[in-house]
Amino acid sequence: MKYKNLLVVGGAGFVGSHVVDALVKHGAEKIVVVDNMFLGKPENLNEATQKGDIIVYKEDARYLTALENIIEREKPEAVYNLAVKCLPYGFIDPEGAFMTGVEIAHNLANLLRKKKFERLLHFSSSEAYGTAVHVPMDENHPLDPNSPYGAGKAAADLLLLSYYKLYNLEISVLRPFNFYGERQNMEAYAAVIPVTIWRILNGEKPILEGDGLQSRDFTYVKDGAELAVKMMDCDKALGKVVNIGQGDEIDIKTTISMICDKLDYPFAKVERKPARPSDVRRLHADITLAKKMLGYSPKTSFNEGLELTIDWFRSKMECKNARS
Repeated sequence: MKYKNLLVVGGAGFVGSHVVDALVKHGAEKIVVVDNMFLGKPENLNEATQKGDIIVYKEDARYLTALENIIEREKPEAVYNLAVKCLPYGFIDPEGAFMTGVEIAHNLANLLRKKKFERLLHFSSSEAYGTAVHVPMDENHPLDPNSPYGAGKAAADLLLLSYYKLYNLEISVLRPFNFYGERQNMEAYAAVIPVTIWRILNGEKPILEGDGLQSRDFTYVKDGAELAVKMMDCDKALGKVVNIGQGDEIDIKTTISMICDKLDYPFAKVERKPARPSDVRRLHADITLAKKMLGYSPKTSFNEGLELTIDWFRSKMECKNARS
């Protein structure tokens, strides 16, 4: 691993905490986490703090002065940016969902330009593409987001790539498709996999929105974290967007049905609701570039990843019941 002293913005969140785990595993000497704990949780870092040197700041990276002070104090060599207000939050506060990602990307780009650190790896989202115009969707697919969240992701990506071109800064963009796995938020603003598992385990009806034929390319979070560690060290990735996904698609109806089967819940009892407004209809990643440039190959099948995720949520439920 080229960089040993790292900053992870959004590092107490679902994906960010797995990136921190992967960095510890690969020998990082110091990892600084900046997270406002909007959806991040200190307990997401329990495993990492037992094994590595983790420093946590509860701070909002939208505030440039606060972020700059932390970077000047801790002197990271490189930064991972995973800070985000999630997609469903954008239905309540579209401006917040859009501006959070753009402002933090802008802050980091300017601090990189001032040579406060050496390299930035920014996490984008497949939501920047919107619904597939062609499949599989490669990195040249048009950006046509359906939501303020997706628009914010697209804008942040374009901003950072313009800084790469104008100032020759060391910036790469990783564009994930539909991460899922352990620690994914299952309460406010939850995505379909965790909310379906959690509802069934809590004796509630899972929900299917729309016809369920909208498809996603679900990507196991630990596979993504491993690729992020590798991509940070890859000079060939500078100035580029790189997709990460399973390289396959599955519809939401089938996904919910699989979860029901694994939890012995009758699919016929799933509650039907109207389609979510402006929901992306189809996502299917072309991962050719990640394979070629980074030697990426998804290690965890969707079936295996789903079982690991369900096992984790079951253990959370058992802990919850033991405390009550």
